[in-house]
Amino acid sequence: MVETSDIRVVRCGGSKVNLTPPIISSDSRFVLCTSGDLVKVYSTRTEEWLHSLQGHTNQVTGITLNPANHLQVYSCSVDGTVKLWDFIDGILIKTFVIGCPLFAIYVSEKHTGVLFLHVSMATDSKNECFQLVSVHLPKSAEQEVEAKEMSAVSSHISKNPSCTAFGRGGEYIAFARHLQLNVYFFRKQKTYSFSLKATDKKGAKNAFTCIACHPTDDCIATGHEDGKIRLWRNFIHKKEYTYSTQHWHHNAVNTLCFTPEGTHLLSGGIESVLVQWQYGADNRKEFLPRLGGSILHISASSDGQLFCTSHSDNKITVIESSFKVCGVIQGLVKGDAVLTDLMIDPRSKALVLNGKPGHLQFYSLLRDKHLYNLDIVQQEYIYEAGLDQFEVVKAAFDIKGSWLATVEERGKKSSDLEFFLKLWAFDERTQSFVLNTTITAAHTDRIISMCFSSSEETTMLVTAAEDSQFKAWCQGADADTQQDQNFWSCDFVGSYHKLNPTNCSFSADSSLLAVSFQEVITIWSPDTWEMLTTLCQPPGVIRDLCFGRLSCSKYLLGTTTKNLLCCWNLLTCELEWSTSVDVSKLQPDPFSENVAAFSYQSKHTDLFVFKPSEPRPLFTNKNVCSEKVHRAVFVPREEPLNSCDESTQWLNRSQLYFLTQNMDLLTFSTATEEDRMLSSSKQLVIDDSVAVTPFYLLLGKHRQQQQKLNTQSHPVSDKPQQTQGSVTIKELLHTPAHVLPAASVLCSMFVNSFLISNTGVQQDPLR
Repeated sequence: MVETSDIRVVRCGGSKVNLTPPIISSDSRFVLCTSGDLVKVYSTRTEEWLHSLQGHTNQVTGITLNPANHLQVYSCSVDGTVKLWDFIDGILIKTFVIGCPLFAIYVSEKHTGVLFLHVSMATDSKNECFQLVSVHLPKSAEQEVEAKEMSAVSSHISKNPSCTAFGRGGEYIAFARHLQLNVYFFRKQKTYSFSLKATDKKGAKNAFTCIACHPTDDCIATGHEDGKIRLWRNFIHKKEYTYSTQHWHHNAVNTLCFTPEGTHLLSGGIESVLVQWQYGADNRKEFLPRLGGSILHISASSDGQLFCTSHSDNKITVIESSFKVCGVIQGLVKGDAVLTDLMIDPRSKALVLNGKPGHLQFYSLLRDKHLYNLDIVQQEYIYEAGLDQFEVVKAAFDIKGSWLATVEERGKKSSDLEFFLKLWAFDERTQSFVLNTTITAAHTDRIISMCFSSSEETTMLVTAAEDSQFKAWCQGADADTQQDQNFWSCDFVGSYHKLNPTNCSFSADSSLLAVSFQEVITIWSPDTWEMLTTLCQPPGVIRDLCFGRLSCSKYLLGTTTKNLLCCWNLLTCELEWSTSVDVSKLQPDPFSENVAAFSYQSKHTDLFVFKPSEPRPLFTNKNVCSEKVHRAVFVPREEPLNSCDESTQWLNRSQLYFLTQNMDLLTFSTATEEDRMLSSSKQLVIDDSVAVTPFYLLLGKHRQQQQKLNTQSHPVSDKPQQTQGSVTIKELLHTPAHVLPAASVLCSMFVNSFLISNTGVQQDPLR
């Protein structure tokens, strides 16, 4: 059993971009958002990802612009550090070591050199408590410095960062928790508290959910669980405070935000509608509906030109002040659960899984970008809690990616079960899948497993359901012309002693079909539909079922509910070996003999990688994550790693991705792979003295071609000494664009650098 530290678990894309409120640059050109242990910078005009601020070693929990410099941003993380970045160039300026996990960050214009942070309080109770602390940033020339000067502002605040806000530029800070609103005045160093009753006369819930402070007036807006918004005034005098109530949301208000001028208040909730309330006008409001998932956060640019909303489907919407959507930044859609398996589209090599309700999403792992959604249900989704709606529960691709099979159903908890089997054909013209066949009565009970044959010659789909049957579906043929038609029909119906099937799987060459019925595995020939043999030695109901690949194709693997992992030899029809292990997910690599098994025990998941022909695991990794793993997939690499180390050879041809119950997409990285990425990035650096830009890469390419021509025309010994490059061009390429002089000033110098000197000595025009 081999275990090595060269392989580590990393987030390699698909992280949440809706964890914290996004921020917009002061010129409204960029949107910054947290994504795992990164801060991503996007363009508001093109919606494209520009670069990432990479340096934290754990989840980034908050970002905010530096009030003293609009080109810089602070970020805090669970790793206990605050980092200051130049987000235009992606440069880390300074790291402040706090020494404890940080969960939110705030800044104030009136508190220069001070950050306000959410930290956890040590407590023995089950409900974790948080406190707000102020940290004075030390002035030091070092890039990493410890921030030891810390003082507590308030204790027992809400763990929700949306329940804390600064007012009037930093004169006071308001924070709400449960049914109590507290306002702390920095000059007086005094806190005023205001309480609400648990319910009003109509039985509504009055608990605070979010808070926002007016930028110029002494007014605090609070959102509540019953959908009401309260505007608090005169809270400077504790006994004379008043509040007015506005109500449109039918459920909890998730977020509130005042515009920079204070003329409007923005609110959002589960309705997925952005509401703009006119400040000072009773209930005068505007709506921007149908934005997607429920709104979690709202941000506004400092010039008031753009708004940003974060949504529960891991999306950021960029909205103009005229209430027009001008951009959408879509991450990997994070739903409540992934009902389909993780799949790879054979054509685009995109990761495919459940997306927004009723859809499948296609996500590029290489570019870490959402490609498109495929509407499977083709019905309008209503965001209403408890409403029974169709969901995509099964999906499978054929080996060429020409066909996609899906199963949608509703009525899980009722006797009125409805489900449809749909087959989608890939359209070369639209480069997408088009609905081909809808089968409304594929089975009389729920479909629990389906798979395509792995043969490229014939396309066959097998479905197994709780009606004690499995069915084989093939494309129909015209009786007169004997030509394949576009419709699908049932070719065979199989069963075994009226037992319910649990899983089905094709062998690598599609010559065998294995269907498990409770504790019995049946082996069928798809050519004649003859049952060849049965395997029934292990105790327990069969859960996962898969054939070996390549040289291990004679083996069949299965897991049982009695925590057994079994391997059968199909040539002898006998049990080759078995071991006692609780396997939550069994995933074969289609490009090698390797099989990955995730095992959950003692509140953590372990990974075992093995070949069916060998009882000894090739690799094991203890404590991969603290949750059960039910979804995993091997993704083919564009370039093999060619690692000679026994512990990393299983990652040479494919990369293993898995999904946790918290919807975190994780993968395994090797030292060889990281070294290769580092070396490839070094190849782009032609001259260390000049920054790498697209224009510089163009110059470097031309320079390499020119040097090649010079080498061919002159012997190496006679080659003249290359003169040093133009200082003007080097400075132009090295200096950040936002600090350069105007283009009109640089134009004459730049053009002169291209001219040939009139001294009679011919020089390289690009020098």
